[in-house]
Amino acid sequence: MTAQLIDGNALSQTLRADVAKRAAALKAQGITPGLAVVLVGDNQASQVYVRNKVKSCQDNGLHSVLEKYDATMTEAELLARVEALNNDPSIHGILVQLPLPAHIDAQKVIEAISPAKDVDGFHIASAGALMTGLPGYWPCTPYGCMKMLESIGYKLRGKHAVVIGRSNIVGKPMAMMLLQESATVTICHSATADLKAMTLQADVIVAAVGKRNVLTADMVKPGAVVIDVGMNRDEQGKLCGDVDFEGVKAVASHITPVPGGVGPMTITMLLVNTLQAAELAAAQAPAH
Repeated sequence: MTAQLIDGNALSQTLRADVAKRAAALKAQGITPGLAVVLVGDNQASQVYVRNKVKSCQDNGLHSVLEKYDATMTEAELLARVEALNNDPSIHGILVQLPLPAHIDAQKVIEAISPAKDVDGFHIASAGALMTGLPGYWPCTPYGCMKMLESIGYKLRGKHAVVIGRSNIVGKPMAMMLLQESATVTICHSATADLKAMTLQADVIVAAVGKRNVLTADMVKPGAVVIDVGMNRDEQGKLCGDVDFEGVKAVASHITPVPGGVGPMTITMLLVNTLQAAELAAAQAPAH
């Protein structure tokens, strides 16, 4: 058996076409969905991510503002900038690119973003909404993973899902989303005593730790669905994930590739969240 690929690029194009259509409908009402991306410092990887985010917005009918600041920017200056964007009606989503320079408290900055504009889904109010099953913005990477499962028609009810990783950005929200779809969820991490014993029981495995080959073929139950969130480099410097792709694809029923899997979906869900924020703002705007 060779696993079917879940193609993140193809799924992204479908979802982005829908975003463009809904953005055009808003524009007809005189509203252009707007995303502000704030970058502090000169982290190379962050610069690439930010460029991709801005370009994706522009390609799909959204308005994007990129604000770049020196690493010397103070926390107070950044908080003031966030507050100004909170009050700017042309901006529907605010994204502060992490990591921030060491002298700035990232959590404080995230909490300063209005929950109504928290399109990254990192605000404590967004996390609370996800935890309690209320509407809010879901973090883009796990949200993209859910869309990938949906795209293959996978029904999670009663299935056992194992999430490897417990970060606030992927692991924890991923577990909550799977739980909402009535899966039985196990979260594994660096202190898990026997990872293989857990993953062998899983119908769905989401690997999100940022460590190469954390999941190998002998750890996967035949026919399981494997979602690889990892972004690493192999000895040749080629991009690879957390999963031993060649080995696991011989055992799994479906698998996401790296690159071309979860990566494109993350930015796509950012567009979806920004559009949704603009639609909500439009619905709440006072009639003229």
